Amino acid sequence: MPMELTFLGATGTVTGSKSLLRTSATAVLVDCGLFQGFKQLRLRNWQPLPVEPADVESVVLTHAHVDHSGYLPLFVKQGFRGRVYCSGATAALCGLLLPDAGHLQEEEARFANKRGFSKHKPALPLFTVEDARNALAHLEPLPFGRETRLAAGASLRLLPAGHILGASIVRIEADGRTLVFSGDLGRHEDLLMRPPAKIDQADYLVVESTYGDRDHPRNDVEAEFAAAVNRALHRGGVIVIPAFAVGRAQALLLVLARLKAARRIPDVPIFLNSPMATDATELYHEHHEEHRVSPEECLAMFRVARFVRTAEKSKALNMKYEPMIIISASGMATGGRVLHHLKAFAPDPRNMLLFAGFQAAGTRGAALLGGADAVKIHGEYVPVRAEVVLIDGLSAHADRSEILDWLGGFTAPPRRTFVTHGEPAAADALRRAIGERLGWRCEVPDYRDTEVLE
Repeated sequence: MPMELTFLGATGTVTGSKSLLRTSATAVLVDCGLFQGFKQLRLRNWQPLPVEPADVESVVLTHAHVDHSGYLPLFVKQGFRGRVYCSGATAALCGLLLPDAGHLQEEEARFANKRGFSKHKPALPLFTVEDARNALAHLEPLPFGRETRLAAGASLRLLPAGHILGASIVRIEADGRTLVFSGDLGRHEDLLMRPPAKIDQADYLVVESTYGDRDHPRNDVEAEFAAAVNRALHRGGVIVIPAFAVGRAQALLLVLARLKAARRIPDVPIFLNSPMATDATELYHEHHEEHRVSPEECLAMFRVARFVRTAEKSKALNMKYEPMIIISASGMATGGRVLHHLKAFAPDPRNMLLFAGFQAAGTRGAALLGGADAVKIHGEYVPVRAEVVLIDGLSAHADRSEILDWLGGFTAPPRRTFVTHGEPAAADALRRAIGERLGWRCEVPDYRDTEVLE
């Protein structure tokens, strides 16, 4: 049979990453992510895939963020019985992220049933903590650079992608052809991570385009961060920072540790209200070979905040009205403890809601940055009077210029290049840029498109 590639997610959006590769000998799913954002996207999580999970022989994860790994518990529950290949750090992070995602699903269903704001009677979780733990049993960690046999005539190699701890570029050799999946590419000069590995050859390439239509500001992030923090603290406000538990939370801790050490911000309490982010921060200590932060700064990053693990202590923060900084998941304000902080602090104009990265269309984060005067949380509209700020320089994604520089490392054009993992404008802008600058055959696939790889 001909080799086929089907795009089951991350088309027209930055979430739900899933690419199904069928070769003469095997079927491999590259990434197994959840859709987030608009309701019509989230509903896809509940729809059956056009492939039986039992017919897929292996899954390869580029990294642990739930838009790349979070569908895995459901995929296993539906019948997948194969191995899930990923880097060692990705396996460790999935051990934190997937059970937490299951817990959030259960909590949201329980809360919806208690308050009666769901149309479903009863509201059910997409998957449970037990489903997540069952999925973890399928993980098979691989070291970067080692070739691993997938099936007859098919092999896999993972290479560092930067972005977050454990993030990988996926290189698959099958039926005499080479396919490369960029995953989420990191930045050349990221605060935490080393730059992505250079790739010089592929017959077929799937590349992300989160920032395919723009470059990150080349500003002084620490100065911009200090100015925003001081502005809110000087008026007696509370600063709430929605942050991904992996990657973004650690970058924020590093910046705050540096600012405090230099006395550029007041010595107010900083709370990391995310048990998962706390555990993820510890993993950065265990994987020094993957990032650029020294052991000394890693320790300072860990000591700058007070770690909040229990629900009781999380609730107690909402009763404190003195100046403080709260970092809490999720990064796009789609769920988790940060929602309770938004309910408590968004109505007060003294406070600040500080975002430090990309907000997918349809998320509360995007609505807040778009100037919404109220957002719906737990079935109720919460007025937004707090100052809303975006500091974009902490993004862990390569921007347009950095993606194009990475592509410039290829010694010959791929036969075809597929642009995914971007909003429509960003994906199309990168498609045009690749065609104009590199002269490559480049296209933006649609959801559920199947391409025959001649």
